Amino acid sequence: MSEKKVRIGIVGFGSFSLSHLEIFMAHPDVEKVVGAEILDERRKFVEEKYKIKMYKTYDEMLEKEPDLNSVGVFAQRHQHGPLIIQGLKAGKNVFTAVPMGCTVDEVFEILDLVEKTGLTFAMGETCYYFPCAIWNRKRIKEGVLGDVTYGEAQYYHNITEFLDSYKSSGENANREIGIPPMLYGTHSASMLISSIGSSPVEITCFGYVDKIGDGFYGKGVNNWDNPFSNQTAIVRFKNGAIGRLNEFRRIGSIKPSSFITGIYGTKGTYECSGNQHLLTLGNVFGQQADSIDVSDEINTFSFIEDKGKIDPKLGRLNYKYHTGFSPIQNTARLPEVLRKMEAEFRKKESLDIIGHNGTHFFNVDDFVKAVVMDKLPPINAWRAAEFTLTGILANESAVNNNKTIKFPEVGNPPSDKEVLDFD
Repeated sequence: MSEKKVRIGIVGFGSFSLSHLEIFMAHPDVEKVVGAEILDERRKFVEEKYKIKMYKTYDEMLEKEPDLNSVGVFAQRHQHGPLIIQGLKAGKNVFTAVPMGCTVDEVFEILDLVEKTGLTFAMGETCYYFPCAIWNRKRIKEGVLGDVTYGEAQYYHNITEFLDSYKSSGENANREIGIPPMLYGTHSASMLISSIGSSPVEITCFGYVDKIGDGFYGKGVNNWDNPFSNQTAIVRFKNGAIGRLNEFRRIGSIKPSSFITGIYGTKGTYECSGNQHLLTLGNVFGQQADSIDVSDEINTFSFIEDKGKIDPKLGRLNYKYHTGFSPIQNTARLPEVLRKMEAEFRKKESLDIIGHNGTHFFNVDDFVKAVVMDKLPPINAWRAAEFTLTGILANESAVNNNKTIKFPEVGNPPSDKEVLDFD
């Protein structure tokens, strides 16, 4: 591997950012980490606990740390696009939380900048590395399901669980909480699009008009005049498959919050309910019909180790069973220090860093390896654009009486750069 190292400045320090900070600091190919946080209390906390240099603003960090070659964007969702663009224009590689932008123009400006500069861009979409998504990508590539005809994925997360993450918005928090669900739609989109292995060509979306009346959704209530707390999109893919995506923010549900309900092919199907994952093979094309429980390939090691000793419903009720690695994930590709880190935190049941099925480790390692090796990460700008535009266009459809919208061509990554693939 090259002697090149990552020197990164992170902007925004909510809980999601903190769960990545320690991974960046521990990665053997990262030699410098600094940060920027507008809230005094958070900035002081990070400085004292993690002993890194902190600045009040992104601009100040970029000005006073000229040797940075990368930035990590963890601000509010609707702020990502402008901050990413600023970082790329400053000559920095960019790692960002989702989404990469909230408008079509932002997404295409980022694509243009990445193409022109050759800088590395990676979007840290956790659900791309969720075990159900990896399992389906693998099996579909192997031909186990045959030709995929239909799939369903969703992200269910009640809005009241987000409130703390909007503290940095201060008095504007309530106006930002009501962001249209599909503008944060990459969780469901990434699982389904990457599994089906084809690009969307058109999309239509329906919205549920919220009725709670607590000041988050409705005309004049939020920055988007958004009345929808839940949105459902129907997508048609280039290969002929149809997909259904749900992004719900008023939902009486529990874990898993992001999952693939089912993918249906001409030879077999994958279906999920809670912690049960089934592969069903049809009596077609000369194969023998079968129903195979593949749960122990997909569920976390924490759940598999405890499943004979616990009430099965705890697999959904206890968050620890949705943290840490699963057998289907390729942990061998990670530096040893990160594998040991996951094991240590899982043993201590310190769950933030190993949350989201341990996917933070894979997203960070993708970015670092791409920068160091001068290759494209799996969730590069072009792939991130497909995931992000799916939600943006879905919301556009919902606010225009469910109009069917054609999907724009995002182009292809440069042919002279290898795309890393760690599935």
